[in-house]
Amino acid sequence: MELKNIAALVSRTGRHMQRYNFHGQRQVVGCIPYRFRVRLGASMVDEEDIEVLVISAQRKGKGMMFPKGGWENDESIEEAAARETVEEAGVVGDVEHKLGKWSFKSKSRESCYEGHMFPLLVTEQLESWPEKHIRQRKWVSVREAKMECQHLWMKEALELLLHRLINDPKSQQLVHLPRAGNVAIVANAIVHLSVITYVGLFDILVN
Repeated sequence: MELKNIAALVSRTGRHMQRYNFHGQRQVVGCIPYRFRVRLGASMVDEEDIEVLVISAQRKGKGMMFPKGGWENDESIEEAAARETVEEAGVVGDVEHKLGKWSFKSKSRESCYEGHMFPLLVTEQLESWPEKHIRQRKWVSVREAKMECQHLWMKEALELLLHRLINDPKSQQLVHLPRAGNVAIVANAIVHLSVITYVGLFDILVN
């Protein structure tokens, strides 16, 4: 069974397993899913070569954002980042080195949170995912993402990612093939979801 055909997954709910820092702030983890556009004759990566995936907030009228959610006690921070991205955006890929840590206040509440953001180089886009019917997703340019994203801390993370990709020699090679580590990342993310059926995961690992 291919990843894009998996539909029997649901998002985690409840906060009984949530992590909190020493200040009592809930710890949340997110990803900036990205991919490269291939330009014929291009020798260097610039901002126009990069696309990022944004998703709509659950509540209408709250704009676009990057996938993020609570970091839970039974998973690593990288597994949390991959899981949230599968749940909310329906993409999988390689979770890369963390962009940073932010302290921010919720716009709808007075609570403060500790946020961690990772880049995720997308290698597979799923046709079905847990929050398909409550969120929209779309690929946009970096410039469009800066305009549409409603969270300042996410915009700062995007700036850090852009700087990293433009200045990283590996990015200049415009490599688009899936990496060997993808299978492990996908498996860990799916294991940490609430799974309606076990068959899908078994088929992934076998194939």
